[in-house]
Amino acid sequence: MSNASNPNQAPQPPKVFTTPLEIAATLRQLQESHDPLIITFAERNQRFQTFILEVDRESKTIVLDELMPSDGEKYLQAGETFHIEGHHEGVRVAWDCEQTLLIDTTGSAHSYKGNLPESITWHQRRNAYRAPLQNGQLVDVELGGNKLKSPLRGKLLDISATGCKLRFDGDVSERLNAGEVYDRFIAALPFGNMTAPVEMRYMQFEERVNNTFVGVRFHNMSGLVQRQVERFVYQLQREARRTEED
Repeated sequence: MSNASNPNQAPQPPKVFTTPLEIAATLRQLQESHDPLIITFAERNQRFQTFILEVDRESKTIVLDELMPSDGEKYLQAGETFHIEGHHEGVRVAWDCEQTLLIDTTGSAHSYKGNLPESITWHQRRNAYRAPLQNGQLVDVELGGNKLKSPLRGKLLDISATGCKLRFDGDVSERLNAGEVYDRFIAALPFGNMTAPVEMRYMQFEERVNNTFVGVRFHNMSGLVQRQVERFVYQLQREARRTEED
């Protein structure tokens, strides 16, 4: 059953926040949820990942974590303008930075301090249902293609019509790049393998559990793969409702 006709799931027009209160509150959500941010410099194709470390509304400042890959720092030092984009619970948050950030090199990892943006774009897009998988349901996945020397094998943790969350053993973050498109993602769904290109949205290594968690978005899906994904999401929805009723 499709929810495409549900008006609550339709895209909403973007909003622009301009007051320090709105901006700081929105950025603090990204900080507290540890949502990854993607940085792109003007006229450069490479993408870099960072996180928000601090948001201070009183001093109107923000502190960003060290860029990954770290060679992006040279563009910050050169004062190049850049665009920042993140996602929080289905909301796209984006802004441009035309200031030179203060680079702090005193700690084990560098950080970057600057002024709060003068405006940010807040865009609630289509709210695709994200279906979590229980431990007994976890699906084997493989991430490969010409961007990787050898495939990565892991588990599917959740899935929606637009993307999914993956788990890999150990620290594989050095082998992956945020914003990169990997042309062979395979998930062993109960009714057969699905194969599609995916775009890397974020990755995070959790030392406590020795796992790397990765978020990907499906890229240029075929109609067949889209139907496979929708079928699996619906199946998980149905099983979740049955469990609640029991």
